[in-house]
Amino acid sequence: MYNLDFDVPAKLHFTGIGGISMSALAEIMLSRGFTVTGSDRKESAITEHLESLGAEIFYSQTADNISADIDVLIYTAAVKQDNPELIKAKELGIPLLTRAEFLGQIMLNYSMAIAVSGTHGKTTTTSMLSQIMLEADTDPTILVGGIMPAIKGNTRVGHSDKLITEACEYTNSFLSFKPNLAIILNVAADHLDFFKDLDDIRHSFRRFAELVPPEGCLIINSDIEELEYFTNGLKCHVITVGSDPEKSMYSPKNIQYDEFARGSYDLLIHNEEAFHVQLNVSGEHNIYNSLASIAAARFMGISDKDIITGLTAYGGTDRRFQYKGKLGDITVIDDYAHHPDEITATIRTAQHYPHKKIWVVFQPHTYTRTHALLPEFARALKAADTVVLADIYAAREKNTIGITSKDLLKEIQKLGGNAFYFPSFNEIENFLLENCSPGDLLITMGAGDVVKIGEHLLGN
Repeated sequence: MYNLDFDVPAKLHFTGIGGISMSALAEIMLSRGFTVTGSDRKESAITEHLESLGAEIFYSQTADNISADIDVLIYTAAVKQDNPELIKAKELGIPLLTRAEFLGQIMLNYSMAIAVSGTHGKTTTTSMLSQIMLEADTDPTILVGGIMPAIKGNTRVGHSDKLITEACEYTNSFLSFKPNLAIILNVAADHLDFFKDLDDIRHSFRRFAELVPPEGCLIINSDIEELEYFTNGLKCHVITVGSDPEKSMYSPKNIQYDEFARGSYDLLIHNEEAFHVQLNVSGEHNIYNSLASIAAARFMGISDKDIITGLTAYGGTDRRFQYKGKLGDITVIDDYAHHPDEITATIRTAQHYPHKKIWVVFQPHTYTRTHALLPEFARALKAADTVVLADIYAAREKNTIGITSKDLLKEIQKLGGNAFYFPSFNEIENFLLENCSPGDLLITMGAGDVVKIGEHLLGN
């Protein structure tokens, strides 16, 4: 694999530069004085921002974009090997690096490189810990997979030795990372278009844990099944967080929720009360995200005072149980949940939130995920009072399986759930307007563009 010398500014080309993860890497390299070019399918606020920083961006992906003076081309896993830019780069002998490989090399330039992994909760926990680090004036470089209000975007270029990033398991990309501090929030079946089964996923997370050097630290949720599989034989420090104080170094006691489902608890460290935590985000899952954030912050030497201030200041990330507005007396929330465990967590949060009935408008994400987890999706969604299904959001896939949202509809109805399906957003919006009542809670849910339904209803 090609290794870039970060002390010698070079010319870099990013294929797919407008993506939320690629743009962050491009911004870091621009701040270091590198020449950056890139390509994407269309202009966006992200590409406009990069251009304002000095990047040259092409709004097509053709061989003409690749010149012989480019030192390395960086591309995402979504880019196919028949991409004309990749083909031309190979012809010219230009080294290629995947986004994950390149980020792994960037991490080597920081003495504290933090990687937040897990099937769920990566964006929230990365943002939560970032907020604590900002409150503690550690001046971190931040790469997050969503829009974080505190940094007005998905990237912050700091000037300290600290970097924090999400670490996604899909295509084993996180195995290219070089973390000093790694977090594993949970491990569940997902991305089954790549992984063979849950055992295959667990094996990848074990390999991720092994990346942490002896002087580093792994923070892991002790509620994960057969925890020892991930921790036995590791040379690094291991800190456990979770619900059971007998198994966890960090655990919560006296959990309570306010009228907006925001949790508070007494923190136990080694089963001894440490301090009280009041969160400004909703849901039980965020209590456990906060435990991981606290453990990481304390490992870095951040004071309890700054931790408490940071957790109080953190008000959430876009598309994570995000309040969108009121439609008359109907509250509209949007959430990124696209896995059965995430759906369960979101509906549990909603049950602590003011409501008469909970409506979930769900847009399944990818055909392979919907097919692989169909019974689990049905069980999770049944917990809502009414479910309205949109068509499956294809993302990177083609429907070679022949599955549709009607299959999920049948599964929910088989379980006794109240569910409906409509093929267009317009039909869904009309149905909601006719049937939602004052005091109801309406949640648009999914990783696609289902957010548009609530925003359109609200006139946004």
